Amino acid sequence: MPRKDKPRKGAPILVQLAIFAGILWISSIISAFFPANFVVPTPVIGLVLLYLLLTFKVIKLEWVEGMGMFLISILGFLFVPSGIQIANDLNILKDEGLQVIFVIFVTTVSLVVITTWVTRFIIAIHQKLVGGGNNDRVD
Repeated sequence: MPRKDKPRKGAPILVQLAIFAGILWISSIISAFFPANFVVPTPVIGLVLLYLLLTFKVIKLEWVEGMGMFLISILGFLFVPSGIQIANDLNILKDEGLQVIFVIFVTTVSLVVITTWVTRFIIAIHQKLVGGGNNDRVD
């Protein structure tokens, strides 16, 4: 007889919000312990904490999935304050605009080249292990 899995039931939205708020609060405490010359943003620490809690199954995915999907759906809106701050600091672009454009160009080209090399390397390893056909060949 085929086994039927029960549908996963998510936690109530206030519980999910409390989990995210608690992780962010703990992250802000951890962030204070970093030295002043090595600043780590609180949300980055929170993402690492949430990842670790999910990986070690301290928190179940169902407990935070609904709120996580909601936050992803409004991600563009969350960047509006950053865009406004950049617009307020246009003097930085006036003073160091050429350097910023140069760095963006170099990092973009580097990212594309390194991604290509890594992809070709992984495909070559895959071909050696699996013995891919002619369609999988990397020149």
